[in-house]
Amino acid sequence: MQNYQTQIQSSSKKFLDELIDFLSFPSISADSQYKEAVTQTAHWLEEKLQALAMDEVKVFPTSGHPIVYASKTVDPEAPTVLIYGHYDVQPPDPLDLWDSDPFTPVIKDEKIYARGACDDKGQVYMHLKALEILNQNGPLPCNVKFLIEGEEEVGSEGLPDFVKNHKELLEADLMLISDTSMLANDTPSITVGLRGMAYMEVHITGPNRDLHSGVYGGAVDNPINVLCEMIAHLKDKDGRITIPGFYDQVYNLSQSERDDLGRAPFHEASFLNDLGIGAAKGEKGYSIPELKSIRPTLDVNGIWGGYTGEGSKTVLPSQAHAKISMRLVPNQNSEKIAELFTEYLQRIAPPTVQIEIINHHGGEAAVTSTDSIGYQAASKAFEKAFGKPPIPTREGGSIPIVALFQQELGLDTILMGFGLNSDNIHSPNEHYGLFNYFKGIETIAHFHEILAEMKRS
Repeated sequence: MQNYQTQIQSSSKKFLDELIDFLSFPSISADSQYKEAVTQTAHWLEEKLQALAMDEVKVFPTSGHPIVYASKTVDPEAPTVLIYGHYDVQPPDPLDLWDSDPFTPVIKDEKIYARGACDDKGQVYMHLKALEILNQNGPLPCNVKFLIEGEEEVGSEGLPDFVKNHKELLEADLMLISDTSMLANDTPSITVGLRGMAYMEVHITGPNRDLHSGVYGGAVDNPINVLCEMIAHLKDKDGRITIPGFYDQVYNLSQSERDDLGRAPFHEASFLNDLGIGAAKGEKGYSIPELKSIRPTLDVNGIWGGYTGEGSKTVLPSQAHAKISMRLVPNQNSEKIAELFTEYLQRIAPPTVQIEIINHHGGEAAVTSTDSIGYQAASKAFEKAFGKPPIPTREGGSIPIVALFQQELGLDTILMGFGLNSDNIHSPNEHYGLFNYFKGIETIAHFHEILAEMKRS
């Protein structure tokens, strides 16, 4: 088995310079003014994949942002790995909380700071560099395919149709994703469970125009007050979500399963100190790690209405708005949950206002087996690179395409993430450790080598 550390070290400046170029593209999929930048990012990736001497590299248009596809077949008898990632990023707002420009990458304290550094540009680019290292040692040990999309951060709207229409193109033995985290740099882990998602938007309209709060206040219902009251009704005092039927299909882990998850190290004081909070809060009866991974949630992601500018304006607003997401666990269906959410809010809305609810996007929870050859190869690869076996963990985030690929292509997914929970993904000052970037390249190279060996034996 090769030792790739020396090769990676000798190429480290090149690998880092390329990542800086990648991170410099403002590939914000949620904002239409960046559509050209998103497309430019796709074509930049196309060039980098072509440089790896792939058999085929193609940029596919979709109803939204393009999908970048590539494939390389070295041996029909070798396993085929479909590598998934995304090149789009979250909006960087609020910009005033960044210490540097989000699209001018800065290296500080052995970390690279930029939007997308960890989620997911830094992690997806590790796979290209791992193949570059493998190419230096002869033919690739596995056949590989890449599917890198530009809409993950807005719900992967164009991906389901692409997958359904290109099943033959995407045939593989397993899917490999690096878009998750590990416990710590000295405690490697592999994610075996992800939550699903239902993302909603609520609009409350009262009077047909903004009103003078002195002239009309007390006689007309305030849409902001109404919205706040409705949101307050979505949870009870024990942190349970009150939507009727919400928990009907929730998969409840057995005590032994909860005990297994509890083996992962967790320090509550460090957790609270890192976030600058005095105490945690969540559904009664569950530990903090369980609340973050195996239980469903409901959170307001944004709320607005009325006057928020400088100084004062005594206005009774005509409208109020909120964005609300629900993280879902196995057996919960995102469409059904969206329906239950809509029905409940429509029922509790008072007759003094009108309500409109938009179902933006959703996806299902996913759990992967630790018994598969892919997981075993990943475990051995982590052990080779880190010197200790990884701990299987469940994460609270969502990657809806995991369930999609299982349903449409029958593929198991291996989630080899190298980020840390402290990397500020989706937040100002997002960053990714240089250790994690280079160690990820090494581990991925080992994975391909080990998977091929296990398939032959």
